[in-house]
Amino acid sequence: MTKTIYILNGPNLNLLGQRQPEIYGSDTLADVERRCTALAAERGFSVRLFQSNHEGVIVDQIHEARQSACGIVINPGAYTHTSVAILDALHAFDGPVIECHISNVHKRESFRHHSYVSLRADGVLAGFGVEGYELAVRRICSLCG
Repeated sequence: MTKTIYILNGPNLNLLGQRQPEIYGSDTLADVERRCTALAAERGFSVRLFQSNHEGVIVDQIHEARQSACGIVINPGAYTHTSVAILDALHAFDGPVIECHISNVHKRESFRHHSYVSLRADGVLAGFGVEGYELAVRRICSLCG
């Protein structure tokens, strides 16, 4: 097993830094990738960050991670609340999974309070802004070290 951490992002996260900065902040996904890559490298890990607006493509990335990754950090975006397919794919992954949300979903609309992904996740971070990704990478490094 490699020491690669997959960081998977769902719909609209390609607009991070532009879409609703009052909720999601001004950092971009490229900023997140730079910081997480540097943090992981300090601990002997590499990062593969991926974003898609398409559910099946995210499922394909989880399947790929089964052969290529020691852990997954996932921010499924809106698929958090709807995707049994992503949950099932995560159940087929043997390493640790950390669910990460930029905003505190529990302070938002009630439909955001349920997560299918949480049924598989080894940990959940919500409301830490983009720093949550770094916290998730630290945890994966601890679990896979």
